[in-house]
Amino acid sequence: MSIQAVIATNRFGLGAKPNEHKQAKKAPKAWLINQLNATPAVHFDDDLPTSDEIAEQLAKLRLFKKSLNKKNANGSASLVSKADQDKLKKLQKYPRNVYQSLSSDTLIQAIQSNNSLNWRLLDFFSNHFSVTAQGQIMTALAPTLEREAIAPHLLGSFEEMLLAVTKHPAMLIYLNNEKSFGPASKLGKKGKGLNENLAREILELHTLGVNGGYSQQDVTELAKGITGWSVANFTKEKSIAFTYIGKGHEPNTRKILGTMFKNDGLKQGENMLKFLAHHPATAEHICFKLARHFIADDPPESLVEKMVKRWKLSNGKIKDVVIEMINADESWSETSLKFKSPREFVVSTFRGVGQKSLKPKQVLNALTVLGQKPFNAGSPAGYSDYQKGWNGASAIMSRIELSAQYAARRKPNAEKVLMNTLSDSVSELTYNSVIRAESRQQAFTLLLMSPEFQRR
Repeated sequence: MSIQAVIATNRFGLGAKPNEHKQAKKAPKAWLINQLNATPAVHFDDDLPTSDEIAEQLAKLRLFKKSLNKKNANGSASLVSKADQDKLKKLQKYPRNVYQSLSSDTLIQAIQSNNSLNWRLLDFFSNHFSVTAQGQIMTALAPTLEREAIAPHLLGSFEEMLLAVTKHPAMLIYLNNEKSFGPASKLGKKGKGLNENLAREILELHTLGVNGGYSQQDVTELAKGITGWSVANFTKEKSIAFTYIGKGHEPNTRKILGTMFKNDGLKQGENMLKFLAHHPATAEHICFKLARHFIADDPPESLVEKMVKRWKLSNGKIKDVVIEMINADESWSETSLKFKSPREFVVSTFRGVGQKSLKPKQVLNALTVLGQKPFNAGSPAGYSDYQKGWNGASAIMSRIELSAQYAARRKPNAEKVLMNTLSDSVSELTYNSVIRAESRQQAFTLLLMSPEFQRR
């Protein structure tokens, strides 16, 4: 079995499903590139709620709590019936329930997909534009960012993705821009203040990178350029769509990185983001991160240079940059191995077993135990993409325990899974350890904890 097929399914994809090695062996690069032609690039459960539908439920919760508080304030606590209490409990559970439904759907779709390259790419950009599920609003909204703003532009232009992400309610609320108004604007003169959180992360994390050559003045200028970028008052309107509040926009021309942007209302901020999306530093920053995520913690400079060149020639078309990475010889080195993150480890395990029936809580609990609960990085920087972030002693012990527990429940055929996932790329030591194990449980645990399975 070709080692290139193993690299294609594990390094670029999320681990092989049964029979995928046979498909990839014929032409590994073409097999991968064909996945980029899928329409849509990734598919979710359409029956799950959108951000607007979530906002409607959150509005019901707020209004109902307000009505109960009013009763209590009027000394009418006795009027709060058992039915009211039960309704409140149900509404309060909604944010957590919808978070679990949306997060587990992404994982299950990735596990069952025939286009796992696209799902790995979604994971990358979802972590690149990291938001944290904290508080009722963000707990419910965080998973919608990747579904509504990232996925539709996954194989399109980075410019379009950046604009969609920045305008999405999850990002605006997470980084407090929905209440950011220019000091000299009409709302600013009434005491509404400027917030630089979103502007800072756009420059430091989303586009140029920490070494991208921007200054604190650029942060302030960008923050003023996107003042008034807010969301609808969903408590009243039952919507949480992007809203531009002109009365809160800071007047006058803005200047970032030596480039002037005239005061053109909403377009001023949009033009600033478009400028940043096409800046050379952004190309270098994103291409390096992509190469680091897919290929190696310290990717070859020559590979990054090829990707940056393709980025510039294609005006930041993500699909073209990924194809360039796939076609590059540097991407196929047998000695360039990435240590799997918890998410990659869990997803590749389920894919390798070929498990078709998955319980949402089972998948989410596994990631929680391993320290990579969806949308829980706690920082706009997201989860670590380096080996050192995941290979500590306690982290490895958690993987061993989780592997043993799963093996005890499912008792999968370790030798069959080994051939599905790693084929003849395994060492003699690993192969002998698996086939000579004392039990099926021990064999499968040894397979999952082998160096070959832990790396990609």
